[in-house]
Amino acid sequence: MFRKASSVDLPAMIALLSDDPLGATREVVSETIDQAYLDAFAAIEADSNQLLVVAVDDCDGVIGCLQLSFIPGLSRKGMWRGQIESVRIAAGHRGDGLGAAMIKWAVGQARNRGCGLVQLTSDKRRPDAIRFYEKLGFVASHEGLKLDLS
Repeated sequence: MFRKASSVDLPAMIALLSDDPLGATREVVSETIDQAYLDAFAAIEADSNQLLVVAVDDCDGVIGCLQLSFIPGLSRKGMWRGQIESVRIAAGHRGDGLGAAMIKWAVGQARNRGCGLVQLTSDKRRPDAIRFYEKLGFVASHEGLKLDLS
């Protein structure tokens, strides 16, 4: 089942984000939630064009997460876009179709909000994730660039 994340889900979401070689170097998992996560959650919660989503099951609780942003644009006749980010599935649930179901659900949400396309990025150091998205119909049509400001 997929639902909007609540603040009680935040520790589980941070743990999911940190549970891979790249995330382990970027995230901070601690007994007390870092204020930066609390501030980010509050900002996302206050923005009607942002949606944090969790996948839950009765036995394990939060087993997946993603962020879906609804972005207005002028190009393509004012087309709205859905942007999917921070997709994670708990290690014990990878490969069972949950990730595909969650992405399809997010695409449906974007469609329901009037988005004309859905886009996402995946780190080039995650070739399995890129293959996963391509199997779902995503096409590497653009070259993504980032500038680290930290």
